Amino acid sequence: MKVLAAMSGGVDSAVAAARLVAAGHDVTGVHLALNRNPQPYREGSRGCCSLEDAHDARRAADLLDIPFYVWDFSEQFQAEVVDDFIAEYRAGRTPNPCLRCNEKIKFAAVLERGLALGFDAVATGHYARVVDNGSELELHRAADPDKDQSYVLGVLNQDQLRRSLFPLADTPKPQVRAEAHSLGLRVADKPDSYDICFIPDGDTQGYLRAHLGETPGPIVDRSGTELGRHRGHHGFTIGQRKGLDLRVPAPDGNPRYVLRIEPASNRVVVGPGESLLVTNLAGIRPTWTQHRVPGSWRGQVQYRAHGAALSATITTTGDDQVRVELDEPTRGVAPGQSMVFFDATRVVGSATISGTS
Repeated sequence: MKVLAAMSGGVDSAVAAARLVAAGHDVTGVHLALNRNPQPYREGSRGCCSLEDAHDARRAADLLDIPFYVWDFSEQFQAEVVDDFIAEYRAGRTPNPCLRCNEKIKFAAVLERGLALGFDAVATGHYARVVDNGSELELHRAADPDKDQSYVLGVLNQDQLRRSLFPLADTPKPQVRAEAHSLGLRVADKPDSYDICFIPDGDTQGYLRAHLGETPGPIVDRSGTELGRHRGHHGFTIGQRKGLDLRVPAPDGNPRYVLRIEPASNRVVVGPGESLLVTNLAGIRPTWTQHRVPGSWRGQVQYRAHGAALSATITTTGDDQVRVELDEPTRGVAPGQSMVFFDATRVVGSATISGTS
């Protein structure tokens, strides 16, 4: 099989490419240049896509003796991921750029170009399993629960799954690092990347202020009484407690949390933690991993990359929307977040949260 191996410069993608070579596939490595102005070096384990990462990917490809290219997707990444991220925060929502990148770039634009160039599949170092049930492919959680990345792959459809390979599906991370050492890969001990790749210093609020400016407004309680001021509603998300800097303490002395963001009035509404509890989630723009769209079923929903999977009744409607009724209340759910639906370990699909109650 002719395989395009996406090589980020980290240990996971390097070992994934090495396994494909060992299996006898015709492998070509590609590093995606996503940032218009990449940093020369990573800041420890923060971010990715630096020039250092590109060099690490090239050295790994050279060791594996496979062709290697750098593909510039920075313009499309800016439009589809970065600009969307900024627009969502401007609208008072909390987006997940990693899912957006997988949906629009890694398993769409990259796969499309790879197929046009004659490749059969794209491989990545994601930790997830693809299982053939005889009629369709199923996406499942990885064997290592600590590294499972099925949540960020919940946007993939059946056609994309048929062209995607995840060679690390059943391997614990320590074994991946040991394998990298045995192969002589210099990235064997490289820290895992985290945080948002285009905000390498981890200062999301500072990044948003730089792009959206400062728009001071009131922080109010549920009655509308002003308790403090903020520098811009885009600096907050539902469930946030830190950084409120309120001048008026709560009558009961308990902490307050962000309950609601009102972009039109530029108000941030705060209140007690129990007011964050919700049992119903509404979703829009659903995607499904299989061709047959389910109607109503019992399953689990996960709305954070490393959050718990919550038991729920999930129902699709004819107007391309999803309703989720949780068995138990949860808190800190924000519009704009992605919720991914599971049936035990199998990923069923995903949707963007549009409202809660």
